[in-house]
Amino acid sequence: MAYFLELLINGALTGLMYSLVALGVVLIYKSAGVPNLAQGAMVMSAAYIVWVLSSYGVPMLLAILIGAIIMFIFGMLAERFLLRKMVGQPIIMIVMLTLGLEIFLRGFGPGILGAAPKQISIGVSLAPIIIGDVFINRIYLVGGVIALLLIGASALFFRTRTGTKLRAVSDDHISSWSVGISVERAIGVSWGIAGISALAAGVVWGSVQGVDWTLSELLFPAIAVVILGGLDSVLGVLIGGLIVGILGSVIPGYLDEIAGGGTRDVVTSVIILLTIMFRPYGILGREDIERV
Repeated sequence: MAYFLELLINGALTGLMYSLVALGVVLIYKSAGVPNLAQGAMVMSAAYIVWVLSSYGVPMLLAILIGAIIMFIFGMLAERFLLRKMVGQPIIMIVMLTLGLEIFLRGFGPGILGAAPKQISIGVSLAPIIIGDVFINRIYLVGGVIALLLIGASALFFRTRTGTKLRAVSDDHISSWSVGISVERAIGVSWGIAGISALAAGVVWGSVQGVDWTLSELLFPAIAVVILGGLDSVLGVLIGGLIVGILGSVIPGYLDEIAGGGTRDVVTSVIILLTIMFRPYGILGREDIERV
C-alpha cells in the first residue's frame, strides 16, 4: 500500500508539472484557435535562458523574472513575424508553422549552447519528504504548487475584460474585428502568456532532469493532457494532468518489471487514442455542433 500511495502522490504531482506545459497550448488555443506544437521547444528555450543568466551570476529569482520578460516578448514577436503572415491560410498550415518553430528551436538552443545537460537549482532540497513509508519528491511538490497557482490565475484571467476579448477572438476573428477588438494584439498577448507558462515549466523540469533538448519532449505528455482535458479548457488541464500523471506512474510502476520498462509512453499513447476515439473534445472541452 505504501508503494501504491507513493506512485499515486508522485504521479499526481508529475501530472501537475505536465499541466504547466499543457497550459501554454490551451492558452493559445483558447484565444487564437491554433494548436501550438512549439510549446515543448519553448519550455526548453526558457530553461536555457534561465541557465545562461544564472551561469553569469544572476540570482535565480532575478534570472526567472528576466526570463519571463524575454519569453513574453518572444511570444509577441512569434505572433508578429510568423503567425500574422498566416492570416487567411488553412489551419493545417498554421499548425505546420508551429511544428516548424518547434523543430527550429529544438536544434537552435543545443546547437548554440551545447547538447550536454546543464544543471539549474531553484533552491529546493533533493531530500524527499517522508510520511510514514511514503517518499514524496520535494521538487515535484513545488512544481505541483506552481502549476496550481498558474492554472488558477489563468482561469481568473479569462474572466477579466482582456480574457473575454481573447475568447471572442478564438470564436470568430472577423466578428471580433467588427466590434473593435485588436485581434493581432490579443493573439500576441496569448503567445506571450504561453511563453511565461513555458518558463515556469522549463525551470521546474530543468531542475528535475537538467536542461537539454529532451525538455522539448515534454510536448508529448502535454498533448495527452490537452486532448484528455479539452483543448479550450483551463480547468481541463488540471484534471487531464492529474489523470495522465497518475496513470503514467501507477501502471508503469507495476508493469515495467514485467515488460522490461518503457510502458509510460505506451500508457500516454493509449490515453490519446482512447480519448480521440470516444471523446474527441475532451472531458471539459467544448463540443461545437454546426448546422448543415
